[in-house]
Amino acid sequence: MHHIVALYGAPQDPDHFRTYYLNTHLPLAAKLPAMVDMHYSFAVDTIGPGDIYFCTWTGIFADAATARSAMQSIEGQALAADVPHYASGGITLLSYTAQAFAA
Repeated sequence: MHHIVALYGAPQDPDHFRTYYLNTHLPLAAKLPAMVDMHYSFAVDTIGPGDIYFCTWTGIFADAATARSAMQSIEGQALAADVPHYASGGITLLSYTAQAFAA
């Protein structure tokens, strides 16, 4: 499965971020084509010094090509264009295909 992860830095207005994110941005994210699942959390702790992330989101897709296509779709473009409306603390995006490990 392919994962796209958004890591959000601490915003200037945490209450605005939460309200906007829950009521506007997540419903947009839910419209990404062919997304298998998505998860988010405001309870983000850093292992090590300092808490540098306020929120995280993960979208899961069948493969990298499907994820890329979803992000390039009209819905994906609308999602990207929406980020400046709430993410004043910046955003880091990660994209990877998860590998299973059998011990």
